[in-house]
Amino acid sequence: MKRWKRRLALPVSLVAIALGFLISLAMQTQKNVSAAEEINARRMAAAHAVLSNVQGQNAQLKKINKELTAQLAQDRSLGGTDPKVLAQLAQVEIQAGSSKVQGPGVQIFIDDRKQDHNLTLPLSPDNLLEIINTLKFAGAEAISVNGQRIVDSTAIVYSGSSTILVNQVPITRVEGIPYEIDAIGNQNTLVDFFTNLEGSMLKANGITFSIMRKTVEVPAYKGAWTFRYARAD
Repeated sequence: MKRWKRRLALPVSLVAIALGFLISLAMQTQKNVSAAEEINARRMAAAHAVLSNVQGQNAQLKKINKELTAQLAQDRSLGGTDPKVLAQLAQVEIQAGSSKVQGPGVQIFIDDRKQDHNLTLPLSPDNLLEIINTLKFAGAEAISVNGQRIVDSTAIVYSGSSTILVNQVPITRVEGIPYEIDAIGNQNTLVDFFTNLEGSMLKANGITFSIMRKTVEVPAYKGAWTFRYARAD
């Protein structure tokens, strides 16, 4: 009887160990899924907040632009310009992205090239949009991606199967780090939002990144605004 129990003890122990491992693995998987769901929920909330904020800013900028344009036309007709009007116009140009700006912020480098033999998912236009929206939600006042200023009309899309266009300009780099994102704003807030909302996504896809606090320069938007249907009231 004792011999039979000894023979049975080893298989039972192995089953118990395997069962414990499976339970532990299931709990860890559930934890990871919950964390991913929480990150996605926070990202969606950030995107909705950014959209609402941008829509409000657009309406306000349209109103200010109309008022300043009328005031500028009046001042010019009188042979001069009001310094206050010029200062306000400069602010509108910054918000619209039509002037180069400089200030404290962060510089982000993202490398989606294959690291050794690890699987790396390349950065997609949607990934870039999510990162930009997160930075906007964090209060970024000006953003550029590989030297292209992000404005309200900016489109980020694929050209072919791999080349990404920003403002209809290819931003793929042949040498160096593939993506450089510069953003001006509160440095601590930008670092916190990017690291917590986007860092986990990048790491999960095998993408490496670095973020530094520094004074950055964001170039002016080099494209042209073309309105086929919109007209000023």
